[in-house]
Amino acid sequence: MSTTPRRLFVTTALPYANGPFHIGHIMEYIQADIWVRFQRMQGHEVHFVCADDAHGAPIMIAAEKAGKTPQQFVADIAAGRKPYLDGFHIGFDNWHSTDGPENHELAQAVYRDLKANDLIETRTIEQFYDPDKGMFLPDRFIKGECPKCGAKDQYGDNCEVCGAVYAPTELKNPYSALSGATPVLKHSDHFFFKLSDPRCLAFLDQWTQSGAVQPEVLNKISEWIEPGEDGKPKMGDWDISRDAPYFGIEIPDAPGKYFYVWLDAPIGYLASLKNYFGKTGRDYEAFMADPATEQFHFIGKDIITFHTLFWPAMLKFSGRKVPNAVFVHGFLTINNGEKMSKSRGTGLNPLKYLDLGMNPEWLRYYLAAKLSGKNEDVDFNRDDFMLRVNSDLVGKYINIASRAAGFIAKRFNGQLGAVSADGDALLDHLQSLAPTVTELYAEREYGKALREIMLLADRVNAYVDQNKPWELAKQDGMDARLQDVCTTCIEAFRLISLYLKPVLPALAANVEAFLKVEPLTFADAGRLLGAGHSIGAYQHLMQRVDIAQLDALFEPPPAPEEPKTVPGGEPVAETISIDDFAKVDLRIAQIVKCEAVEGSTKLLRLTLDVGEGQTRNVFSGIASMYKPEDLEGKLTVMVANLAPRKMKFGVSEGMVLAASHADEKAQPGIFVLQPWPGAQPGMRIH
Repeated sequence: MSTTPRRLFVTTALPYANGPFHIGHIMEYIQADIWVRFQRMQGHEVHFVCADDAHGAPIMIAAEKAGKTPQQFVADIAAGRKPYLDGFHIGFDNWHSTDGPENHELAQAVYRDLKANDLIETRTIEQFYDPDKGMFLPDRFIKGECPKCGAKDQYGDNCEVCGAVYAPTELKNPYSALSGATPVLKHSDHFFFKLSDPRCLAFLDQWTQSGAVQPEVLNKISEWIEPGEDGKPKMGDWDISRDAPYFGIEIPDAPGKYFYVWLDAPIGYLASLKNYFGKTGRDYEAFMADPATEQFHFIGKDIITFHTLFWPAMLKFSGRKVPNAVFVHGFLTINNGEKMSKSRGTGLNPLKYLDLGMNPEWLRYYLAAKLSGKNEDVDFNRDDFMLRVNSDLVGKYINIASRAAGFIAKRFNGQLGAVSADGDALLDHLQSLAPTVTELYAEREYGKALREIMLLADRVNAYVDQNKPWELAKQDGMDARLQDVCTTCIEAFRLISLYLKPVLPALAANVEAFLKVEPLTFADAGRLLGAGHSIGAYQHLMQRVDIAQLDALFEPPPAPEEPKTVPGGEPVAETISIDDFAKVDLRIAQIVKCEAVEGSTKLLRLTLDVGEGQTRNVFSGIASMYKPEDLEGKLTVMVANLAPRKMKFGVSEGMVLAASHADEKAQPGIFVLQPWPGAQPGMRIH
């Protein structure tokens, strides 16, 4: 490998700012972070940036539902990022937002440059419009059946089942994901990036076969570049505009038109770097114009289209540097391929993991042990997780230091001694693996790298078992050999720690403090600490995984409490006895006469026959619902033994029963009770 310092610009896919990080984000960031740390340990200059993907209709709609502006909604999401990143030791140099001024400026500049290169075309299109919501529908808010494979409930831009890319209007049986309404077609002028231009196709054919993508990714995207049966490219031109209302970046000289979020999102990589350089005083333009600058992106396999076709073509034909490579990874599954489900307890919540006190470097190590340079899914198996951490990290690796450090501290005043021939041979072997380990890290073959490193740990532990320092310590005259063996162990532990440092940065920092050395780089593999070097007191470096932690991690969340139905808007009153009820005398009453009450807008005066041979006078607040003439002659129910009440307009000799909702604004209306036909005035309600 070249020893000339490289200059690298590295990104991960921008998380969409409509929710917190999930474990898929963390896996991707860990993969990229390991690679970045490795490159820096090689002496290379690396700038590692990311940002919130802040635009698009989904965020606009989510913000509206939350009663916030899109800007405030995104800011609130962004405010919750830090515990995840710090918690898993993910060391981005800068975190920005696609709604920052740098992205607005760069997106508009890229558009102008593409337009100047005759690669932007205006076309009148038919676009789906939601008649219920009164807005044009973004692709992701149109669902229907895939026109290629027939899969149901697919989004309006690509099929998640067969991978086909299409226009929303090609969907079968489309419906609005916002309202469920059948969308209607309306005409609108849109701007297209002419990806089908022969220049673009020729470039993409060359770029994709240059080693910029993995072979399995190339196989997929080649289908889109190659011509179809009609001789035309399967990949059509790309609609890069959206109509207002839309939260995004305005297209220059096109009022009411905005860039489709997938145009400005990847430009957010450049914007975040520019923002970072603005903070640090670095010249962004000079850096990106330097032929020595290399550009790399880590992404998931669900966004291949945008990053391996649209993005490099945008960069190329706007006169900008194209990516050196796009590294694609698979999805994370649980327990032998099971899809994650929060309700079933098969989700892996990153913050819950940290809140349970689980070591973040356990997860970094475990994921690294499963990751390769290929676009492959990674499975998290709880039993395998515990075995690998407890066996590899604690049983094999940490054990080396714990078995030797105490003797060096107690018997030799913390000083290393000379190493004899067998120790030299062991250390030579460990040092000779440095090129293999670095090559595997460089190719993102982390699983293979860790297997090689653990084989080294096995070899060191075999040396320990052969020499048994705990027995040497009991034998007279064996101090020199004891110091020799323990020194070999500490030297070996340092080398293995160096190799593991990209994966376990926090642990490596503790090891460096314990060994009293400067931060380790891969160049340090070529030398040893040497006799006379003093080490510090050993502190336990890592605990084992407790099964109880894993049980808690995957414990299904409690079922949400069923919302209690409150009849009529208010809870049922306290339970009473039959004797209590018997005290209330409810009688059938006939409304003999009904009239408005002068001076009141709410009351009606009812003259009631309750079978007593005389009538009663009752005031009732039902004037908003009933006309007097509508009630005369009708039967109703009244409380006959209610004490008379003196009112402004006279004495009320009872109460007519009526029903209403507690929230009169939400459910207005007052409804007088009316008995079934056949009831007679004076009959008691039992």
